[in-house]
Amino acid sequence: MSIQSESVAEEEEIEEIGFNQLAQNPPAPADELFDISTTVDPSYVISLIRKLLPPTMNNNNNATATSHVKILENKCHIMDGSSSSNDHENNVMGPSVGIDSWEEHGCILWDLATSRTHAEFMVQNLVLEVILATLMVSQSPRVTEISLGIIGNLACHELSRKQIANVKGLIEIIVDQLFVDDTPCLCEEFRLLTLCLQGSEGVTWAHALQPENVLSRILWIVENTLNPQLIEKSVGFLLAISETEDDVRALLLPHLVKLGLPNILINLLAFEISKLEGDERLSERYCVLDMILRAIEVLTVIDGCAQELCSSRKLFSLLATLIKLTDKIEVANSCVTAAVLIANLLSDSEDLIIEINQDLVFLQGLLDIFPFASDDIEARNALWDVISRFLAQFQQGEMNAINLYKYISILASKSDLIEEELLDHQLASSNDDKTASARNLCIRTAALKRIEFIASQWLTTKDRVSPTNEYVVNERDLDRLKDCCRKYS
Repeated sequence: MSIQSESVAEEEEIEEIGFNQLAQNPPAPADELFDISTTVDPSYVISLIRKLLPPTMNNNNNATATSHVKILENKCHIMDGSSSSNDHENNVMGPSVGIDSWEEHGCILWDLATSRTHAEFMVQNLVLEVILATLMVSQSPRVTEISLGIIGNLACHELSRKQIANVKGLIEIIVDQLFVDDTPCLCEEFRLLTLCLQGSEGVTWAHALQPENVLSRILWIVENTLNPQLIEKSVGFLLAISETEDDVRALLLPHLVKLGLPNILINLLAFEISKLEGDERLSERYCVLDMILRAIEVLTVIDGCAQELCSSRKLFSLLATLIKLTDKIEVANSCVTAAVLIANLLSDSEDLIIEINQDLVFLQGLLDIFPFASDDIEARNALWDVISRFLAQFQQGEMNAINLYKYISILASKSDLIEEELLDHQLASSNDDKTASARNLCIRTAALKRIEFIASQWLTTKDRVSPTNEYVVNERDLDRLKDCCRKYS
C-alpha cells in the first residue's frame, strides 16, 4: 500500500491517513505493483524517521543502547546539516515523542516502505539504524511490531534487504524478537525472517538462526500457538527453509528435523483437519491447512526428512480423511496437495495401501479431485497413480459380486469426470517433453486397464446382484466408461 499526495501541502493529510490506519497493518508489496510515481516531500520522510529516535538514556539504562543512540543522533545531526545542537535537538524530537505519536509516525513509514523508491530513501536516511536503536530499548509490543513491520516491508526490495544485513547488530536484535511473547510481533517477525532467508544474504541469516535455543523456540511457537495467522506465518517460514538454497537449508533443516519438525507438522495437520470435520468451518484456517500440507510435501522429497514422514501411518490416515471430505470446494487446493502427498507416500511405502483397502469413499473422493487439478499436470498424474495402486488390489485376488457392483457403480457414476480428465490430459501431454509424457502415459494406462478389468468382471457377474438404493449402475455411464478405457489406454 503506498501513499499518494499531489503536493507538499498534503503532508497533514498523509499523517491523518497513517493515523486512521493504525488498526490495520500495511501489507507487504506484491512485486513491482507499488513502484508508481508518488510525491512525498523527502524532508517529511526524514522528519518521520527522526521522530522515531528513542530518547537519550541516562547511565542506569543499557550502556550499549545509550551509546548507539548518541552516535546515531550525531549522524542525524551531520546529515541534517544543523548548525547548532539546539537546532538538532528540536529536529530529532526523540525525547519528546510519546508512544501514541511514535505509533502514528511509525505506521506512516510502514506504509511508505511498500514503495521501492521510498524504501531506498528511508534506508539512506538511517531508518534501519533508528529502528535498531528502538528495538534495543523497546518495552512496548506495539512499537516492536511496527518496527519489525517497517523492516519487513523494506525487505521486500532487494537493495533495501541487502542493507538490513549490513547494519551491525541488526540481524541479532531481530532474531532476539523471536523470544517476545506477543502474537502480532511474532507474525511480523516470521514474515521478515522468511523474506530475508530467501535473499542473497540467506546464509548470514541462517547462521544467526542456527543456535539450538533459537530453533527450539521457533518449533515451540509453531507447536503451541492457537492463532491461525501466526501458524501460517511460522509454518511459511519453515517452508521457506525447505525450499531455499541448499547451503541455507543444510544449516537449519537437519537440526529442525532432529528437534521434531516432522511430528510437529503431522500434529498441526491433525488439528486443522479436526476443525474441518467439526460443525463450523472457519475460512481463516483454510490457508493454514494449505501451508502445512505444502511444508509436508516439500519435506517428503528431501533426503533425511522423507523417511520419517513417508512411513507415518498417522499422516497417511489424515490425508485420506481429507480426500474423503464430501465438500471440497473451500479446501480444493489442500485436497490436491493431499493427493500428491499420498502418491509420494505410496511410492516410498507401498504397504500403506492397506490403510485404504476397499475404501469406497476414498475412491470417490479421489475422482472428485480431478476438476480441481485441471491446471496441474503433476497433480493429475499423482491422482492416476493413486487410483492405479488402489485398484490393483482387486487384480491380486478375487472380488465378490457385491463389491464389484459397488465399485463399478462409483466408477460409472464418475465417467463424465474421467472422460473430461482424459481429454484434458491428452491435450496437456502434447506440450510435455517426451520422457515425461511416456512416464505419465504409463501411469494413466495402468489405471485405465484396471478400470476396464473391473468393468469386464462386472459384466460376467452382474446377474447375481440385485440393485440397491445406495449403489446404482447406469448402463449409459458404464458404456461411456468402457469407451474411455479403450480409447485412451
